[in-house]
Amino acid sequence: MTNEPPVSEQPTDGSGAPPPKPVTEQHHNSGPVADPVADALTTLAGGGAGETLPGQSGDGEPANASAASGSEGPASRIQLLEQEGDIAADYLEELLDIADLDGDLDMDVEGDRAAVSVVGADLSQLVGPDGEVLEALQELTRLAVYRETGERSRLMLDISGYRADKRASLEKLAAGVVAQVQESGERAPLEPMTPFERKVVHDVVAAAGLRSESEGEEPHRYVVVLPAD
Repeated sequence: MTNEPPVSEQPTDGSGAPPPKPVTEQHHNSGPVADPVADALTTLAGGGAGETLPGQSGDGEPANASAASGSEGPASRIQLLEQEGDIAADYLEELLDIADLDGDLDMDVEGDRAAVSVVGADLSQLVGPDGEVLEALQELTRLAVYRETGERSRLMLDISGYRADKRASLEKLAAGVVAQVQESGERAPLEPMTPFERKVVHDVVAAAGLRSESEGEEPHRYVVVLPAD
């Protein structure tokens, strides 16, 4: 998977406010975070929750895309990503134990990043409203990997299929916006999104032969779909 975005990303005037009447996607809250989960996150954070991994941008992606791949060959790169998955799995297993939650861990390598999925009967506490807890847990897991390897990680964490479902929903939304822009020839702004969500939209737009860019400042950063040149 390539770094977000696949096309140019230019900041706006710095106001950070989204434009009027953006194309929106309905968000659903998963409910409040249970105390055991909050305690587990606090315990495992070890004071590192506020740390930023060296060489990363505010989107949690490497500031220098070429640096992420390093100079390793394909075989050694895959081995490093598998190692990331193992470290992440150990970290997450400890979290589940502390929070007294049941879950199965699946590890894989997707493109140029490690991917870990946690599947269980009810892990909505680890997802949180609009995936907020999931995003925080992903950053803590990346930090745990960095502490072990000394290498910044782009590991992708999914819990109870939240990201998979979100990806499918966003791809459908993006396809509709692409069709709208192709018909009207006018740019179409979407609602503010997380880096993961923007990446999905950028990929769909690029595959359709159109252009897209991200504008605004976090947490109000959003994607604008543009007509082809």
